[in-house]
Amino acid sequence: MYGGRTNQVWKVLGGDGDKVLKLYQSGFPNPLFRNEAPLEAACLRALSHTGFVPRLAATGRYGADRWVMYEHAPGAPWQSGVETVAALLHKLHGLRLSLSAPMGCNGSVDLARHTEQILAGCSRQGRQALAPLRPVAQVAPTPDTCLIHGDPVAGNILVAGSGITLIDWQCPAIGDPCEDIAMFLSPAMQRLYRGAPLDPGDEARFLQAYANPAIAQRYRALRPWFAWRMAAYCLWRVETGAPDYAQAYELERAAIRDT
Repeated sequence: MYGGRTNQVWKVLGGDGDKVLKLYQSGFPNPLFRNEAPLEAACLRALSHTGFVPRLAATGRYGADRWVMYEHAPGAPWQSGVETVAALLHKLHGLRLSLSAPMGCNGSVDLARHTEQILAGCSRQGRQALAPLRPVAQVAPTPDTCLIHGDPVAGNILVAGSGITLIDWQCPAIGDPCEDIAMFLSPAMQRLYRGAPLDPGDEARFLQAYANPAIAQRYRALRPWFAWRMAAYCLWRVETGAPDYAQAYELERAAIRDT
């Protein structure tokens, strides 16, 4: 199967229904997106009652690598209708689960530290280009953390007549729900997975449909920090051999200037 940017994925036909087999690749550490099979398996088990994740079938090892197999979810990657994604993420963030997962970034100090870690792997010229765009306004951590997906981009949201499914749970965290909101709304991620960034009206409709004004306000305050981190990540991807991230990098730079 095509679409993933890290792991090898196959569709397994027949038996008691089609399955997806994902073989995790461990040779390319990513500074923004973890890639952990045990976390994906744990999330699919914990969320099996929700109806918006595939059913886990099995998990194991192949040599030094891990694999996960789950039911194939029908549908096509999300293209339009931000309200449905807002409702999905609102439902996820409202769950209270007993799940062991890493802590996500929480507040501007965490985001600044994470961005500097990403930039440490970039060229001096690249770091110098982004340094003047570093946001200034500080945003405190929130005590209201929850399970976040970590990578709810358009390619990981499958839409079918039977509903919507959120796949690829290899980098979840316990953290600020604004992380998921920022990842979905990111101009870079929309460009890479859907072909174009959302327009301002889409963002406004998403935040209204998310139906939590306090979190929407928090997201707006943190948006420059999320854009700065994403710009750093896109720069790192370009410099590590992914030229398709070049336009995404420029979109995030523009987003910082526009906030």
